[in-house]
Amino acid sequence: MNAAYWLPVIFAGLMGLAMLVYVVLDGFDLGVGLLLPLADDAGKDRMVASIGPFWDANETWLVLGAGLLLVAFPMAHGVVFGALYIPVLLMLVGLILRGVAFDFRVKARDPHRPWWNAIFAFGSLLASLAQGVMLGRYLTGFADGLLPWLFALLVGAGLSAAYALLGACWLIMKTEGSLQRQALGWARRSVPGAGLAVLLVSIVTPLANPAIAGKWFALPQLFLLLPLPLGTLALFVVQWLALPRLARRQAAGNDSYCWLPFATTVGMVLLAFWGLAYSVFPQVIPSRMDIWQAASDPEALWIMLWGALLVLPCIIGYTAFAYRVFWGKTGTLRYQ
Repeated sequence: MNAAYWLPVIFAGLMGLAMLVYVVLDGFDLGVGLLLPLADDAGKDRMVASIGPFWDANETWLVLGAGLLLVAFPMAHGVVFGALYIPVLLMLVGLILRGVAFDFRVKARDPHRPWWNAIFAFGSLLASLAQGVMLGRYLTGFADGLLPWLFALLVGAGLSAAYALLGACWLIMKTEGSLQRQALGWARRSVPGAGLAVLLVSIVTPLANPAIAGKWFALPQLFLLLPLPLGTLALFVVQWLALPRLARRQAAGNDSYCWLPFATTVGMVLLAFWGLAYSVFPQVIPSRMDIWQAASDPEALWIMLWGALLVLPCIIGYTAFAYRVFWGKTGTLRYQ
């Protein structure tokens, strides 16, 4: 095996896996935070309880992805975090606000609790928008000018809409009664916004980066890639048709298939991520640097690969264990 060729590919795959899992797992708990102001006080407690056992572990995947970028692609790490200093700072502020508010809102006195709820929701919005802006800036190769920044803001709004849909679908799966009925309504209203965001980002991304346009619209790649947008469209249609039927089932006391909206949303994320990975690979910074130019020496990558092979199963194991232990419907939030 040519280590100088394959090791950067392996680490790019591991980094992509970490970011994909983060978007799915932390995406739904950020989405729950975005929806928090729409519920009553009892609903807010149940919403927070639905993500309580998972949200800290979910953020581990973000740390893993950033760590892999640092150790495997140090040249790219310096460029990326230098160009994204302000969005990264805002994201961290949002995540810190969420962490503080998560604990304080439960033990705060009644007059203070609405403020902590608002801080939790604001932190979720700030982190979601900042992550989308980071993605938008990355796709344009950190180009200067007004239009690249407007594109980044568009991606930020689109990612926030996708997180809101993920959060609503998570609540459909994890809750019952009035909160589940509300979540069904939130998901129904989120589908058009998320679909429009995906459409606009899909149209604008090739316009913002000619290299990506060349990869998508050249023949025969165009025909081979058609299953991605068509599959995404099919999942949106399935979800749009399923939500009112689930609402009628829920009204009749039938909670079967409550997992379907969340599953279809995860499917949309997977297809979108697949398309994104195809668009940028093997560039670690679009139009500026590929993974082989940015990679550490093969000797260092071998050492780090053994470390990753030890750490990654542990992270997957305790994540799976946490979801298995706390599987099922969410009860009342209580702190002993």
